[in-house]
Amino acid sequence: MNTALTERLIRFQHPEKALGYLGGLDDDRIAALYGLDAGSYRRVRQEHAEQARRAATELLDDPEFAEKVDRLPFAPEQRVVAVGESTTDDLLSWFEILRHVIDLRRPADGITLTNTAVSGHTTTQALTLLPGLSFHRPDWVLCMLGGNDAQRLGSVDGPTLVSVAETERNLRALRDLAAKRTAARWVWITPSPVDEARLAAYQPFQRAGLTWTNRDVDAIRQIVNAQPDLTVDSHPALARQTGEEFLLDDGIHLSLAGQQALTATVVDALSDKS
Repeated sequence: MNTALTERLIRFQHPEKALGYLGGLDDDRIAALYGLDAGSYRRVRQEHAEQARRAATELLDDPEFAEKVDRLPFAPEQRVVAVGESTTDDLLSWFEILRHVIDLRRPADGITLTNTAVSGHTTTQALTLLPGLSFHRPDWVLCMLGGNDAQRLGSVDGPTLVSVAETERNLRALRDLAAKRTAARWVWITPSPVDEARLAAYQPFQRAGLTWTNRDVDAIRQIVNAQPDLTVDSHPALARQTGEEFLLDDGIHLSLAGQQALTATVVDALSDKS
């Protein structure tokens, strides 16, 4: 693998989450999967962490944003858990940026952020991880799911990986079952829009016969927006893109700029409800 591909895989793919039943993978074993030694693997992860922290610092340079972070409803010592797929599992994700934002602005509060998102997961797969949610004893759950459900196989007219009806059932089941296991406050985040032209031109997706459409993503967005808990709609902010691209070359994953915009959207919504 070339360096760029290796760094991209480390950014989005985290075997220690997907293979948790193995009882934990140390850095040596994970690094070997990428053809690296443990030191090189840790350096790549550290570089991503530094990028996420710089993105947080840039956001906090805005006094209005910083004041909103002060008003986030997370109390000292509370636990915030993220549930989702690659948009959240990303080492440069909105949740990782939020982690640094809180650490930089409210270091004495002792707020714990745990990212349980797994790249590639559908809502069906997320249900299989639900038993482990209570282990983290969350006070808050931030859930961004559904984007992978909308994946179409073969062509834009092919079947979706998960039907819209099944997505709705899964999201409701996830929330209902979590409510029986924890007293956490729940926040939904809608899946982000895609760039259909980039998706169609991205060779790995072409070879695999995979694609997404905004029509399908929007159908799931409507389901999420209809939930009774607080919902953060990712679409307005990401649709107002100016300057730096909000999506990577594959047309589906958010760039660092897109993740920054989503972080700001999440903070706006939560601070307004504090």
